[in-house]
Amino acid sequence: MFELTGRTGIVTGASSGIGYAIAKVLAEAGANVYAISRSGSVKIEGAEALPGVVHLAGDVCDYPRMAELVKTIGETDGIDFLVNNAGITVKGRAESFADDDFEKIHQVNVNSVFKLSCLCYPYLKASSHVGRIVNITSMAAHLGFSEVVPYCSSKGAVLAMTRGLAVEWAADNVTVNSIAPGWYPSEMNKQVMTDERQAKILSRMPLHRYGDTRDLGAMAQFLISDGAAYITGQDFAVDGGALAYGY
Repeated sequence: MFELTGRTGIVTGASSGIGYAIAKVLAEAGANVYAISRSGSVKIEGAEALPGVVHLAGDVCDYPRMAELVKTIGETDGIDFLVNNAGITVKGRAESFADDDFEKIHQVNVNSVFKLSCLCYPYLKASSHVGRIVNITSMAAHLGFSEVVPYCSSKGAVLAMTRGLAVEWAADNVTVNSIAPGWYPSEMNKQVMTDERQAKILSRMPLHRYGDTRDLGAMAQFLISDGAAYITGQDFAVDGGALAYGY
């Protein structure tokens, strides 16, 4: 039910962290994965080359380059799935946050997700497996966090976009869902993490530990597989129980 043999798709921001793990899990399930990142290569020291994963260089905000890559992939292999994972954040107080940083966060985290989804749409619509889009949201789409308010804003927008596209493209052979990661070791988390913040985070979830990025890959695999054919417009928290935690 969850095998992906014969499917081809794109994972953005896949040179390390969550994107790399998702690409690896999907490839292990039989998918042909094109991993798009600014570097066009794996940025993890000692990481293995992944059979079934082809790394390509491209900035998700460079729309002519994205259009070129999508056309090449689509006309060569077709596109059955798209995982919009690329994202950035900047730490800073809201009242003094730089306008340029705010705009850049939304360009990468929101605008590019919409643009790439639209570029892939004709190929996803033609997929014999039902086209799948999986967006990566965040706990920040559901909970408030200090010093990353623009990031919260961007991920809330991706969640709303997921639902809107799911409804608009429901009759077009395309499902659209999202995954909200909890806390995982990543370069982005390192940018905003302090010992005090980490203690608060780990105490806020029932499992009291960081997750394994392969868990996110497994959720993406499910959402792309035949097992999720009747699921669209949903956001799935893979968060150690953080959203369920009460007082």
